[in-house]
Amino acid sequence: MNDVKATALKAWGELIGDKDPSAVDRWVSPDYIQHSPTAGPGREPLRQLIAGIPDGFHHETHRVLADGDLVALHGTYHGAGPTPLVAFDVFRYDTDGQAAEHWDALAPQAATTVSGRTQTDGPTEITDLDRTEANRALVTAFVETVLVGDDPTTVADYVSADTFHQHSPEIADGLDGLTAAVAQWKSEGRTARYLKLHLVVAEGNFVLTQSEVDFGGPAACYDLFRVADGKIVEHWDVVMPVPDRLPHDNGLF
Repeated sequence: MNDVKATALKAWGELIGDKDPSAVDRWVSPDYIQHSPTAGPGREPLRQLIAGIPDGFHHETHRVLADGDLVALHGTYHGAGPTPLVAFDVFRYDTDGQAAEHWDALAPQAATTVSGRTQTDGPTEITDLDRTEANRALVTAFVETVLVGDDPTTVADYVSADTFHQHSPEIADGLDGLTAAVAQWKSEGRTARYLKLHLVVAEGNFVLTQSEVDFGGPAACYDLFRVADGKIVEHWDVVMPVPDRLPHDNGLF
């Protein structure tokens, strides 16, 4: 485990696991930049948020990626309401080992999915570290060409025709499942457009992207891809509508 990942997990354990507001001073920069709609900027709003965490609240961590000074967590929040929240959290750490910036997206856990998989199950082991940059390039090109560029004719250049396991609630497995979902959305008059790729976090066989989208309204979309043998073979996502108001001026991106 690299240093920034170990630091992030220790901080996360004290902040969210132990629910310790005093941990904010140890693990969060005084100049903390917040993009989440759940809290304002700086340390004090985070202290207040942690102090108000209800009994029974906990975070189930499924995957953790580290990429330079960025750490991404894929998990489920339990106890924040009647329905668990599937989430991606991304932190940027400074040279002092403190969280300097945070982005996230949360969505209610779906009761069912078309594929029969959950939104979080599947492989978790990070492998192929020597392929990190190649996998980053593949996924970046897929998002920019197929999704933002709206060119489905090239999808087979990036996504495996043999294995494409899907965890997005409305999409079935395989390339056919993806094509059918897009066709269904169009027939229903639902907008599904990727506008801009903002952030990429890659480690080994996993690549996470953060994009600005129009899914019937402005939203943030986090897509996690697993890559094997040079092709995308698995996909998870969280889509969160952009709120009308944020408790800061930093935007979601």
